[in-house]
Amino acid sequence: MSTLWTPSGEHPIPRQPDGAGPGDDNRRLVEPLGGGATGPPGATPGAQRGEEGDYQPSPEEVGRAQEEMEAMRRELLRAPVELVISNNAMSLWELAALHLSERPPHLPEAQLAIDALSALVEGLQGRLGGAERTLRDGLAEIRMAFVQIHNAERARQGGSAG
Repeated sequence: MSTLWTPSGEHPIPRQPDGAGPGDDNRRLVEPLGGGATGPPGATPGAQRGEEGDYQPSPEEVGRAQEEMEAMRRELLRAPVELVISNNAMSLWELAALHLSERPPHLPEAQLAIDALSALVEGLQGRLGGAERTLRDGLAEIRMAFVQIHNAERARQGGSAG
């Protein structure tokens, strides 16, 4: 089982069902069902397909989606702002790490994500609550990883050119 690290700790990530790959669930939502169905599983009878086969939700589905969005907004308003910002900062850290882990690494993209993380952490110094130390440590680590990977790529390219 994989885990996702956040400033509040590690959280388990459930595995995909056997045979399911990334995005399989999303494809099931937009692919037509057999027997002339007009929308994804759980669609209301008033749902329709548009001219180009695009799914058109029913007014009831639109209403439910708007209610869910409003509930998420209310929940977000109750969350401490420093926690929300810290979670977004960790997303930038993870984005940088993903670009650094590619072969070959995507250095310009990683650098931009690191710069954005730096702008948040250093620009909001003293205002990020309990996660600030973790964010500062994470920023230092991802910067070090960037330098090490950048130097290794430069050495690899120099070695293959000669």
